[in-house]
Amino acid sequence: MGGAGSHTPPVYVVGAGGIGCAVGYALLQAGRRVVFVETDPAKVDWGRTHGVAVDHWPARRADFEHFHNWSPPPGATVLLCTKCYDNPAVLGRLPPRTVLVPIQNGFDAALERYSDSPEGIASFVSECLPGRPHTRITRRGELHVGFRGGGPDSAVFDFVASWRHTPLFRLRVVPDILPFKYTKLMYNAAISPLAAAAGLDNGQLLAVPLARRLFFALLQENYDILRAASVPLGKIGPFHPHTVARILRRPAVAHALAWAFYPTLRRTYCSMSGDLPSGRTEIDFYNRHLLDLADGRPCPLNRGVYNLVKRMERERQPPTRDVLDELAAIL
Repeated sequence: MGGAGSHTPPVYVVGAGGIGCAVGYALLQAGRRVVFVETDPAKVDWGRTHGVAVDHWPARRADFEHFHNWSPPPGATVLLCTKCYDNPAVLGRLPPRTVLVPIQNGFDAALERYSDSPEGIASFVSECLPGRPHTRITRRGELHVGFRGGGPDSAVFDFVASWRHTPLFRLRVVPDILPFKYTKLMYNAAISPLAAAAGLDNGQLLAVPLARRLFFALLQENYDILRAASVPLGKIGPFHPHTVARILRRPAVAHALAWAFYPTLRRTYCSMSGDLPSGRTEIDFYNRHLLDLADGRPCPLNRGVYNLVKRMERERQPPTRDVLDELAAIL
């Protein structure tokens, strides 16, 4: 199935999941040629027959290729939309002069050698249907794009401009992507291990009293680690992290806001949801990174959730709410 602009070099989107489908679909809307690269044969077959779809928008024609058969040409533009634990397999396929643009939540040291390319971080939430390159945007937001440590706006690649007018998300080109990546880490490293280990959706994380108490405490600890490490933070979502920290110090306000956000988070899931039975998660790219940043400073909840999730990985333990009591003992 040929995509739009078949005579122009394609943009390769590796990972036809929630984020990959959304950003790839937006490129197709702008007339770019897109090749989706995916390990799931069901997604490849469905995409070749039906295309890629987002919410109620009509499916768009695109090329789909199975990862095992993928061999990008030198100088290819590759959007890395996989989970971080899949990065080694992808990086091993990349030829010289590849323009690699990660759009991932975690921190992987192996990507630092690609710092001359921009990175993206999404504040919108996109959840893909099983076996299909068809995603739902369950929470509206922005896609931040910039360079590690800063870079001129003029250096942002032309395909980024293709996202400026998409109705799927708002594009924000920023001079330094790291403050926004670290803010997203602050949230993800609180949401993902708790929700995944306890088998909760994101709304239940705010509605179940013990889960909410742990979530607030872990969020505060994450903020404290980043501040102590002098990490700059950017605004993702309705509040700046400094405001979030002030809210967390006022329990009545924090609980009231939790109930205000609860309706928008019901039946939405974190990116780590469903990973535990496979025996691998992104915990090393989330909470392990925070533990390394803490550099020996006390961070009992991060250490507790890290050890818990690693144990559940080893034992292929299914999610259970009993872990909330185990973690509450740390408090």
